[in-house]
Amino acid sequence: MRDTIVDTEVIKRAVQIACRAPSLHNSQPWKWVVDGGVVHLYVDPSRAPLHTDESGRETLIGCGAVLDHFRVAMAAAGWTANVERFPNPNNLHHLASIDFSPLRFVTEGHRRRANAIMLRRTDRLPFAAPPNWRSVEATLRASVDEDDVRLDVVPDELRPELAEASHLTEALRLYDSSYHAEINDWTTDFGTADGIPYSSLVSAAESERVDVGRSFPVTRNPERRSEVAEDQAKIVVLSTYDDTHKSMLRCGEALSAVLLDATMVGLATCTLTHITELPESRKVLSTLIGSAATPQVLVRVGRIPSIEDVGPPTPRRPIEEVLEIRQEPQ
Repeated sequence: MRDTIVDTEVIKRAVQIACRAPSLHNSQPWKWVVDGGVVHLYVDPSRAPLHTDESGRETLIGCGAVLDHFRVAMAAAGWTANVERFPNPNNLHHLASIDFSPLRFVTEGHRRRANAIMLRRTDRLPFAAPPNWRSVEATLRASVDEDDVRLDVVPDELRPELAEASHLTEALRLYDSSYHAEINDWTTDFGTADGIPYSSLVSAAESERVDVGRSFPVTRNPERRSEVAEDQAKIVVLSTYDDTHKSMLRCGEALSAVLLDATMVGLATCTLTHITELPESRKVLSTLIGSAATPQVLVRVGRIPSIEDVGPPTPRRPIEEVLEIRQEPQ
């Protein structure tokens, strides 16, 4: 462990920013602990949506995203976060131990990337085609460590087959009462600290214009983004070479990088995992990307017509619920 001490308020602020990370149904299944000069990240299994994420895979992906967000927030504050993943082999809920060293210089890039955390939204409305996609794709690929995570883009001509896989997933769950009850439990029209508010969902008419997406309870929102007749997003797929806990965590870190890269170039995103939750649709997706790697998460990436189309941020749990100060840094 390094002897460098970071002020608790700096860590607290970075955790608040990091917790803007996406998670399945906005469940926020993480717990942070400050113990002296070290910050620990734990998974909180009590917050995992059990019927949607029976294996716990998506919970770990969400925790990987919050870990990468934390590193980004600390860099903007002038610190390099040195991460040891799974420091205790006897406790797989202990995901990471983090200590710090001073960053030599905080660049405008560090600040912009941290700001992207606050700007990003999960946008379920249809997107226009992203401009300069070849350049954007190169940027996304550069942020992903291909030794741990593979990035593919579904070819446009295979989009109908991907849409079929999306519909297949929903059809297979048509009579799954536990799954649908859980979806309803995580969606609400009231102000809460977690879950998905109705303002972040779509109406039936809006849903018809997005061919690849999870089905949520439909809302009575007025028709939005009507100038986009059908979704023209590019579909990015992140895959791993196995289903270990470490691979899931690293996949979440890669997801964070992709989302922030897209946000920084002015594009909108929507993270999707419903197709990878069932083996039948997951197999179809593997065929579409032509890889033996295991698909874990998809991201729709596209352009929205104007800044006015950006929805409100989804709620987050109070910092007191997600951060424990066990011992102040000394």
